[in-house]
Amino acid sequence: MERIAIIGLGLIGGSLGLDLTRQGYPVVGIARRAETAKAALAMGAATEAGTDLALVAGAEVVFICTPIDTVLATAKAIAPYLSAGAVVTDVASVKGELVPAIEALWPNFVGGHPMAGKAEAGLAVAEIGLFQGRPYVLTPTEATNPAALERVGAIATSLGANLCQCHPDQHDRAVAWISHLPVMVSSSLILACQQEADPDILSLAQTLASSGFQDTSRVGGGVPDLGTLMARHNRTALLDALTQYQHQLEQIKALIAAEDWDAVHNTLTQSQAARPAYLA
Repeated sequence: MERIAIIGLGLIGGSLGLDLTRQGYPVVGIARRAETAKAALAMGAATEAGTDLALVAGAEVVFICTPIDTVLATAKAIAPYLSAGAVVTDVASVKGELVPAIEALWPNFVGGHPMAGKAEAGLAVAEIGLFQGRPYVLTPTEATNPAALERVGAIATSLGANLCQCHPDQHDRAVAWISHLPVMVSSSLILACQQEADPDILSLAQTLASSGFQDTSRVGGGVPDLGTLMARHNRTALLDALTQYQHQLEQIKALIAAEDWDAVHNTLTQSQAARPAYLA
């Protein structure tokens, strides 16, 4: 089977490795630290591993699974080692800036974003089947090689993911709503609760917090580095989403202040009816 290289052995890169090695692919894992490379070998997330980017030589498909702000630099660094027909893809959650920049470097590039994550980060929380039943977005443009697109799509499908295709800019606007905005909303919820001035009340609230609060606060308790990168690299779309959310909060605040309970009920009925479409 063709050789696959994975650069960046965190949650996503490690989980990709676990699935692909089990399908029989020779997988070379490349990490910043030698300890991470050794751990990937030990857990079966790679069949070969190290810290040298030159290890991508001979790989037919290369996944760049580094943080958003290092994807482009990584693509530049590996270009001299790539085989002529190698397909390169990434897993970054923002595509608008990255895709055209990397396409200019490497003609066989396909933007990708598996919508699978956890509050925790790192190789230690990688798992088999992480992508099963989750959306895996590919963001081709007019410049994308159809054969490269087909190859990455076939791998994503083999992971059990639900394949989706859209333009990079469409992707960024959509994920601002359902991924990046929730992180900021959830973080703000936690910090708003922390504003309770009476320590006894705050302690009681923390004791009483159950599944509802756990659900709505989960992504706000995630990795700060990732949330900051989302905001930095998808700033315009996220600001638009935050503005709309702020407007929605002001609307329901005004209805409650006016004691317009019918309107409050109508608002909650609308949200109840709309929610299932996001859970398909």
